[in-house]
Amino acid sequence: MTEHASTAGGDRVVIFDTTLRDGEQCPGASMTFDEKLQVAELLDDMGVDIIEAGFPIASQGDFESVQEIARRAKNATIAGLSRASFKDIDRCGEAVKVAGKPRIHTFISTSPIHMKHKLQMEPETVLQHVIDSVGRARNWVDDVEWSAEDGTRTDLDFLCRCVEAAIKAGATTINIPDTVGYTTPAEYRELFRQVRERVPNADKAVFSVHCHNDLGMAVANSLAGVEGGARQIECTINGIGERAGNAALEEIVMAIKTRGDVLPYEVGVETTMLMRASKIVSAVTSFPVQYNKAIVGRNAFAHESGIHQDGMLKNNQTYEIMTPESVGVKSTSLVMGKHSGRHAFKEKLKELGYSLGDNALQDAFRRFKDLADRKKIVYDEDIEALIDDEILAAHDRIKVVALTVIAGTGGPQKATMTLDIDGQRHTREATGNGPVDATFNAIKELVPHEAKLELYQVHAVTQGTDAQAEVSVRLGGGGRSFTGRGADPDTLVSSARAYVHALNKLMSMQDRLHSQHSKAETA
Repeated sequence: MTEHASTAGGDRVVIFDTTLRDGEQCPGASMTFDEKLQVAELLDDMGVDIIEAGFPIASQGDFESVQEIARRAKNATIAGLSRASFKDIDRCGEAVKVAGKPRIHTFISTSPIHMKHKLQMEPETVLQHVIDSVGRARNWVDDVEWSAEDGTRTDLDFLCRCVEAAIKAGATTINIPDTVGYTTPAEYRELFRQVRERVPNADKAVFSVHCHNDLGMAVANSLAGVEGGARQIECTINGIGERAGNAALEEIVMAIKTRGDVLPYEVGVETTMLMRASKIVSAVTSFPVQYNKAIVGRNAFAHESGIHQDGMLKNNQTYEIMTPESVGVKSTSLVMGKHSGRHAFKEKLKELGYSLGDNALQDAFRRFKDLADRKKIVYDEDIEALIDDEILAAHDRIKVVALTVIAGTGGPQKATMTLDIDGQRHTREATGNGPVDATFNAIKELVPHEAKLELYQVHAVTQGTDAQAEVSVRLGGGGRSFTGRGADPDTLVSSARAYVHALNKLMSMQDRLHSQHSKAETA
């Protein structure tokens, strides 16, 4: 049995983070090798019990990232996902075996609709696959998790048979996921209660919840499952994931921490690192966090209403049920401007949770001074956007050097673009149907490619006409989508940065595929 939760009735709740696996599956959220290592290191440091590092059979890149995360982990159990096939399980076992605490997470669908239309299997065949897959996984590791995909739409009798068989075959954790976000809290709570009562060997495993947010109830359902006897919660930073996403880790953790009177459980996550985790995941996936997102949204601890402000001035508990500091948010803000020095800038970065080397700090300070010359007030959000943009571009092969655009009613619009490509500067001029189109056409002249523009989105980082524009661009190519982000007071420069960032990701994927193809031909 896993060491994380000794009994299903204990008050310790295991936090299983699947940002790097389920979270990365949402369109446009794919991460590079280095980005995955960065996120995994943070999750390990903040006390996440189990990190699901990826799906090793999916690609050579996924296998290598899972293996490297497993090798580097200091505290967390490292899990890899596999379908109920020996090839999947063996590949997963190879990837995680180097971890100090390895886990194989294997699954198969159990609902009538999935068995009939997806698997095209009879229930008895599925049951045999459960037994065989768990047994195979136990040949690799002692810690095996089995999941009943689409568990909340599975016949209860059949679900109980599968759970009993999985535990008998050696599964130490049983996950009954709400794969399609279909259930409700009362229903999910009762499901766990009944399964644990009806399965004879249920006390030999830890039960787990994994909820999707299609009806907006992922967090509520997860907590209800714990009330029903589950002691592991599967979740992601910022709630990212397929379709409407997963249960948000930060919301789960703070609900338990804040409402101990009705949720008398313990979690081991260091809550003061939640905001930093949110920012890093948002930066590497280029998925912005909605302003009113619980716990980590920009407005989560902001008060504009006069009535609210009056109450906060008298006692902050009138409108805040947790302190900003408890999740890593500073309650006060230092106003930055063009007269601020390097020391004040460094202290501001420290306050916001950033730690940069000397060269990176110098580059960031230069960009900050340029920004301060163009803006009356530089807000925290401006600095965060500036630094995140700097971090994202640090290892890119292609970088924006200069852009000049001629636009107006006369047309045609014209853009002159200079890019640094692998250390060499190149300049091209192009026209287009508008300044953004001309800018993107100039990039295509410099870096020919067939990628399609799937998304172009602009929003202001702060208020005012001098606000920084933060642009998101999604490019599609090779059956994959890649999202880039850029920030600058000039919307066209921000657009160019975002397009180039997405293009860098696309080219990185193409380079890896070419390398793998070359190795295969050599072999």
